[in-house]
Amino acid sequence: MKSEACGNLTAVTEFVLLGLSDNPRSQTSLFVLFLAIYLTTLAGNTVIISVTLLDSKLHTPMYFFLRNFSFVDICFTSTTIPKLLANLLSENKIISFSECITQLYFFLFIGNTESFLLAVMAYDRYVAICNPLHYTSIMTRQTCVLSLMASWALSSLHSLLYSVMASKLPFFGSNIVHHFFCDVPPLLKLSCADTSSYEHVIFIEGSLVVMTTVVVILASYARIISTILKVPSTAGRWAAFSTCSSHLAVVALFYGTDIFMYFRPSSLYSLDYDRVISVMYTAVSPMLNPFIYSLRNKEVKGALRKGISKKLFKQWE
Repeated sequence: MKSEACGNLTAVTEFVLLGLSDNPRSQTSLFVLFLAIYLTTLAGNTVIISVTLLDSKLHTPMYFFLRNFSFVDICFTSTTIPKLLANLLSENKIISFSECITQLYFFLFIGNTESFLLAVMAYDRYVAICNPLHYTSIMTRQTCVLSLMASWALSSLHSLLYSVMASKLPFFGSNIVHHFFCDVPPLLKLSCADTSSYEHVIFIEGSLVVMTTVVVILASYARIISTILKVPSTAGRWAAFSTCSSHLAVVALFYGTDIFMYFRPSSLYSLDYDRVISVMYTAVSPMLNPFIYSLRNKEVKGALRKGISKKLFKQWE
């Protein structure tokens, strides 16, 4: 048993984040790579926020949620990547126990907010395509703001539960976290206690949260697809589907990695493989999301071209 092996050891007050590689030669290359990813993420999502704010034609519920999703993406990647960058340049890769739990809380908090926003965005597309005549009366500004506030509030409570439980786990002896940030699976592996009850909470409560959002998304797209198939012209069907394709791509990327990481027994935790998956949803996905939304969205591309043209025209005046 874990508790027997750790019974007479000193309690851990800080952890060491090993990062992505034990090879010192790769630290500089990894720093350059993740700095580029981080800056691209900040730039891409900032562009989405700016374009949807400045163009009055994009002051609709769809772009209200997209703007907030981009803001959440910036916050999400900022919970892990700056610490990773600092550790890549430093021999001291220590994080205190309180900082670790705080990072865990905000990582889960912001990550879960993304899942709720994806569900709300799917519902928005359902109303727009299946009930276009009632869209403005259903998706009012008040409804959008309340949906956003509910997403933040529910995510906060969900993450608080996980963080409090993690803070109560006993950690003795080894303080080496085989990861580049404080996440649930590596902390469970490091704890001296029997973590089966914690895993049951993750599976039951976490599944409830994830399944709620997944059901909303699946139900919305089931109705959307049913409605699109009834459109007589191929061009009309494609136009309706194109408004959802970027959202579907982001949903697949987000939930594919999320479900793999958190809804399986800790015995199946694989150090190297899981670190790669973690990089996908903490760094790569937030970087790709603005490109997915802009490249697949004519209105965003049009607003971006319009903004660039205005800027160039002013420079030549």
